[in-house]
Amino acid sequence: MADMDLSKFEKKIVLRNIEEKDIDEIIELSLICFPDMKPWTKEQLRSHLRYFPEGQFCIEYEDKIIGSCSSLIVNFDEYDVQHTWDEITDKGYIRNHDSKGYNLYGIEVMVHPEYRRMKIGRRLYDARKDLAVRLNLKSIVIGGRIPNYHKYSEDMTPREYVEEVMAQNIYDPVLTFQLMNGFVLKRINNNYLKDDFNSMKYATLMEWSNIDYRPMTKRTYKTSFPVRVFVVQYMMKQINSFHDFAHQCEYYVDISSDYKSDFIVFPEIFTTQLLSFIEEKTPSLAIRRLTRYTEDYIKLFTELAVKYNVNIIGGSHFVEEDGDIYNIAYLFRRDGTIDKQYKLHITPNEERWWGIQPGHEIKIFDTDCGKISILICYDMEFPELSRIVAEKGANIIFSPFCTDDRQGYLRVRYCAQARAVENQVYTVIAGTVGNLTEAENMDIQYAQSAIFTPSDFGFPRDGIVAECTPNIEMVIVGDLDLEILRRSRSTGSVMQFNNRRTDLYEITVKEGKNPRISK
Repeated sequence: MADMDLSKFEKKIVLRNIEEKDIDEIIELSLICFPDMKPWTKEQLRSHLRYFPEGQFCIEYEDKIIGSCSSLIVNFDEYDVQHTWDEITDKGYIRNHDSKGYNLYGIEVMVHPEYRRMKIGRRLYDARKDLAVRLNLKSIVIGGRIPNYHKYSEDMTPREYVEEVMAQNIYDPVLTFQLMNGFVLKRINNNYLKDDFNSMKYATLMEWSNIDYRPMTKRTYKTSFPVRVFVVQYMMKQINSFHDFAHQCEYYVDISSDYKSDFIVFPEIFTTQLLSFIEEKTPSLAIRRLTRYTEDYIKLFTELAVKYNVNIIGGSHFVEEDGDIYNIAYLFRRDGTIDKQYKLHITPNEERWWGIQPGHEIKIFDTDCGKISILICYDMEFPELSRIVAEKGANIIFSPFCTDDRQGYLRVRYCAQARAVENQVYTVIAGTVGNLTEAENMDIQYAQSAIFTPSDFGFPRDGIVAECTPNIEMVIVGDLDLEILRRSRSTGSVMQFNNRRTDLYEITVKEGKNPRISK
């Protein structure tokens, strides 16, 4: 008898981590599993993969995804036991994921209805348990739905219903399953998931304890995460060479290093100081000659960032690319890497005198002090940009600026303070002062550089960490505590960032040839 080809009988089932290519299929699965509830969005699922890819699982059967689950790590003691799904998941984006936390929190399990007798849910739960053991997490916590409760709600309280399910007098597809998988009931939460009408918005808080958990004696709650910022209110004065400019810049970077700063911030287009020795009176031609110093500028600040061990927000500089001139802010990290942000909104003055073109990319930068953003001057006056970068995880928004009068300066200042309050982030503005008598359209400057915070307990009374004296050359230094910022978003007097009515409005970045967002 010839050997039988067994491969034609195989039906391959695979448990694996979710990947970017799976997103559309996961959304389709959520529509099938929960037709009366709001499905995942692409942005939420991309955020899961960005913050905690190893906590996102799916099961593939015959090249089709038939089940999935999502989770994040938290320090559960930091959350109210009567928390909601939106609070514990950051509205489904899990930007609150804490890799140093103690508890794995399960936020979703889905199994295709046609495959619910194949132990798919158990496989997903086992994957979570294996992950919790591997990461040495204390427990798995879930807020479980009770989808059959609506059938009994007129005759039973949620507690009575849960007790009947636990006594096996009533079958609930979720609660019964969780009890069979070793989860213990902790309490019942109301208003947990706002569109879970079958559960009447109730949820059971359940916990599975990892018996292999090994307490780490040095594992402690983070009490602070200070980031020191050094801001330069830069004097625009006559110089005779690029060497003079470099000498002045190194002086400030050296001082910032003496203060053990994490960031030093220079103002917008402060490199126009080089115009004081460039002999060209026509503004547009002078700017094109200024762009010839781009490589010198980049080389200088890259070396300074590494030499003095400080991240440098290099103000901004005019750069020529394919014949067009852009206003670009550079981030020079102390590890020697470089990133850049184009100015997105061009002022009428920049367009009329210099022909500056707008950029098309909104960027968020990873640093050794967390995620940051750079919005150049006029960009700070458009609240949508700050909301977008805050939603993508930026805790500090740096805004190099250059204004010639007090009215222009106050537009930047008031908007920076508003952005700090609206988004519960830190904002930092750094401007130029002095005069360049030989440079057309850069002859006068007005600035009062400052560091702003949200307005709440735990922050300075007026929401100002430090501010310069107007119109003189000086520096300020301030510590920004990212841990206080994180706590204020979840336990503050008000929580503007988390209390947004995303059911009524949202800000989106248009997809197309030019506009894009990246990190």
